Amino acid sequence: MELELITSALKIKKITSHVLQCDMPEELGYSQQYYAKRTAHIVEVETDQGITGWGECFGPGNVALANKTIVEKVIQPLVLGMDPMDRDVIWHKVYNLLRDHGQKGMPLQSLSGVDIALWDIAGKVTGQPIHKLIGGAHRTHVRSYGYGMMLKRESVEDHVARFVDEAAAIKDMGFAATKMKIGLGAKDDVKLAEAVRRGVGDDFDFMADANHAYNTSDAFYVGRALDELGAYWFEEPIAPEDLDGYRELRAGLKVNISGGEAEFSRWGWRGLLESRGLDIAQPEVCALGGITEYLRVLALCHAHFTPVFNHVWGSAIAVATNLQLLAAMPPLPGGLFPREPWLEFDTTENRFRDNLLAEPLDIQGQVKRNDGLIAIPTGPGLGVEPDRDFIKAYELDL
Repeated sequence: MELELITSALKIKKITSHVLQCDMPEELGYSQQYYAKRTAHIVEVETDQGITGWGECFGPGNVALANKTIVEKVIQPLVLGMDPMDRDVIWHKVYNLLRDHGQKGMPLQSLSGVDIALWDIAGKVTGQPIHKLIGGAHRTHVRSYGYGMMLKRESVEDHVARFVDEAAAIKDMGFAATKMKIGLGAKDDVKLAEAVRRGVGDDFDFMADANHAYNTSDAFYVGRALDELGAYWFEEPIAPEDLDGYRELRAGLKVNISGGEAEFSRWGWRGLLESRGLDIAQPEVCALGGITEYLRVLALCHAHFTPVFNHVWGSAIAVATNLQLLAAMPPLPGGLFPREPWLEFDTTENRFRDNLLAEPLDIQGQVKRNDGLIAIPTGPGLGVEPDRDFIKAYELDL
């Protein structure tokens, strides 16, 4: 009875966006751009009783600055004074009032950060980790794939030599698989994929991420090479809008076609899944609408018998959120030895992931020490708390 009184009296008092940014040790790139700064967008939701929740919005650089405005100037006025436990009510109020101004993209990214923070609050109020609120843990540990092999302003030959070494190093770190970037052009990208296969050997999964760099013809050229090399999946080979192209690639290639990080909400995902163009779905919880909407998207994916490997990019808040979701993800289709979901992990330097928390997750250390296994946090909510001094040190003064 006392808990009911506490939760019913809670009110959202303030929402703050913390945009963190720093220079990276070196410039890195993917098929669309090179970048030399790292950005993280952390959302803090405060209540009138001192309980604070944390979330994260997907989106780097100036996108984070735009999303900060949406969070603080558009979403915050809509939800001040509401009960943070009313997550679904809040989600639909915000979405319905923003529908005329964008059913995808930055409005959904901004709502995602707020929604994740509300789930963190709910966990703290009830004293349970988020995976318990969802329905329980199907697993207490997960494995991870390490991605690296980023593009740089160097020759194809230098890329090839570096990719062999980086792929081997990621395997040696204890990760379950590895993922490379491609995007130099179809013929050169085949050389990169061959280099990664040499680096990891014949009996180790690797994946290739094109970040929608190709037209359908070039995607078939690269995809056939990935078939021969035994790659596990071919990620975002073409533009996310080209649903017909995805369906053609899936029908014509042996390698699994994956994608979905650029899709938003249950309505966008309905069309993507009904097009039958994906072997593997990659929803991004910090973009598609937060945990509330992610759970609906996950149900849609499983209703279409499409396995889910969450897209993960960002700070330790995003990593902790995904660990909670991976714990609660049902096996598909089930059995004695199901293929378990992996955590995506960027092996390049990221201080907003490795140093943000008061008690770091230490993913790479866990992988090395525990035969590749990563423990699901069991504390209330996300199970992690940011270091406020760290946030102050890297927050942009806007």
